[in-house]
Amino acid sequence: MIRGMGLFGPDGVSDVDDVRSWQQPGDGHPEPKLRDLFARCSASPDDFVWLGLFEPTRDELEMVARVFGLSRLHVEDCANDQQRAKFELDEDGYGLAVLKTLDYVDATSDVHTGQLSVFVGPQYVVTVRFGQIGDLRTIQRRVAADDRLRHHGPRAVLYAILDSAVDTYVRVSDSVSDDVSDLEAEVFATQPEASTTNAIYRLKRENVEIRRAVAPLVGWAHQATDERVSWVAETLAPDFRDIGDHVLRTMDTVESTDNLLMAMLMASTSLQDLQQNRDMRKISAWVAIAAVPTAIAAIYGMNFDDMPELHWKFGYAAVLAFMAGGCFFLYRLFKRSGWL
Repeated sequence: MIRGMGLFGPDGVSDVDDVRSWQQPGDGHPEPKLRDLFARCSASPDDFVWLGLFEPTRDELEMVARVFGLSRLHVEDCANDQQRAKFELDEDGYGLAVLKTLDYVDATSDVHTGQLSVFVGPQYVVTVRFGQIGDLRTIQRRVAADDRLRHHGPRAVLYAILDSAVDTYVRVSDSVSDDVSDLEAEVFATQPEASTTNAIYRLKRENVEIRRAVAPLVGWAHQATDERVSWVAETLAPDFRDIGDHVLRTMDTVESTDNLLMAMLMASTSLQDLQQNRDMRKISAWVAIAAVPTAIAAIYGMNFDDMPELHWKFGYAAVLAFMAGGCFFLYRLFKRSGWL
């Protein structure tokens, strides 16, 4: 589905009719209209077309590929909404960039993911979005209002998209780190609960989602921070270096969070095992205490005649006193040893 279309240039943004109406019944196929728009853009070397697609069908992608001359392999990668994040850009900065979009839900501490593919060409940018995350309207308004970005053409759009996506990575990773800090107090509570381990595992899974989005960009981020990306204009190099710094910072946060969660998971499991051992020691101690009167009562329950104390006036009281004394002695013994 076509979500938006714009003709961008150094002098501004040209108005385009509501492209959603192109796909309404009775309006004909949108391919000729896209070709006409691309032809209008070709008349001015500094202008470019930005086409936005949302969860397109295979036929829609093939139609766009015909209009803009997109690579078949890149289109196949774009059509896979489970594609790994990657950069496949040539020395001129043209090709395909696949990014994972993230969103953090405060209420549930969940990380939701989407996918955004960016085709960059000499006079076009085609964005393909899967999932509700990563709306590009804010980015479009930013590019439309910034003369400097429009002057740099399609690669500036890629910069704006990268900048927004990576800023989101930083925000989401920091939010997960805050949740880990809050959970750390629960892990080392006096009586840790079993639900704490489940919460640690859930956060670890959310951290994996961030890693999947950020890890494939680390290699490119090192090149950007060292200003070794050949297609980045000199005036945009500091901006791309800043993006690279944010990617590396986020990756460091993800790694440290993952290590901390693993340590917390091991500590939580150990504390639960320790608590179970304490419970077992208490149970064993009370069983031992109860064994004293049980054993004595079992002996006298055999009702032998040849038991002199049975005919003793104080025999009953003496046996009860011996039971109480034995139980009290064991209780004090277990109390001192920490079993009770």
